[in-house]
Amino acid sequence: MLVLITYDVNTETAAGKKRLRQVARQCVNYGQRVQNSVFECEMDAAKCREVKAILEEIIDKKTDSLRFYYLGNNYKNKVDHIGAKESMDMGGTLFM
Repeated sequence: MLVLITYDVNTETAAGKKRLRQVARQCVNYGQRVQNSVFECEMDAAKCREVKAILEEIIDKKTDSLRFYYLGNNYKNKVDHIGAKESMDMGGTLFM
């Protein structure tokens, strides 16, 4: 299923800036960045729970926020992209 992970981390302190880097680093491991704080991740329910637990340990729930949008398996007709940074085919071959 496609899961959209978005986050907003308060970066007014050095600790907040560190949390922001940690959240982004974790998200890169699971999907592709489509905007500064938005990642598209194709994963099953177990992997999603794993990522959610990891990110929850990083953020400060008093000042930061995480959002998970579950778009399911038939996501291709639910995502409409306009502009730069074309999305890669999540099910296709990755080129390096």
